[in-house]
Amino acid sequence: MSLFLRCAALSLMLASLPVVAAPAVTPPLHAQFLPADDLQLRAEQPEQQQLMMVTSYSVVVGSQRQSNQQPIPVTSPLLVRLKGKPMSQGATVRQVLISFDGESKSLKKPTFDSKSRTLTLTYPLSQYRVVMDLLRNDTVYCQFLTYANGHVWADLHTGSVRAR
Repeated sequence: MSLFLRCAALSLMLASLPVVAAPAVTPPLHAQFLPADDLQLRAEQPEQQQLMMVTSYSVVVGSQRQSNQQPIPVTSPLLVRLKGKPMSQGATVRQVLISFDGESKSLKKPTFDSKSRTLTLTYPLSQYRVVMDLLRNDTVYCQFLTYANGHVWADLHTGSVRAR
């Protein structure tokens, strides 16, 4: 068989093979609610996404006094507990605990405990009214994303709402 015929046969055989496309990179659900990623911190696919639609919430305003310390510190923690149903593939989140900090200069990093299926968020105390307005007026989602580079993103957001 001549070289020409071999090349032609090989070309025909390769042309008849199905085209295999690279796997599509799908953005996480609700990616449209993420802010611009100017620093390219979310350039890769997230390692984990926990997305929950909030179905109920409760507010806890506590008061505690540790009597074994002098001077006796009195604290009044403010906590919002969200319960809901997971929305993203592989999501196991069942509740979100939001604490509000009025004293620290930096907030704690959002964390997800897979054993208790609880996401813990901390917001400045000044955001309490915003969080409560969201919960009272719209369907609210909570999402938590982690990336291989160590970046963590968490938010509360509404779905798209039609202007009145």
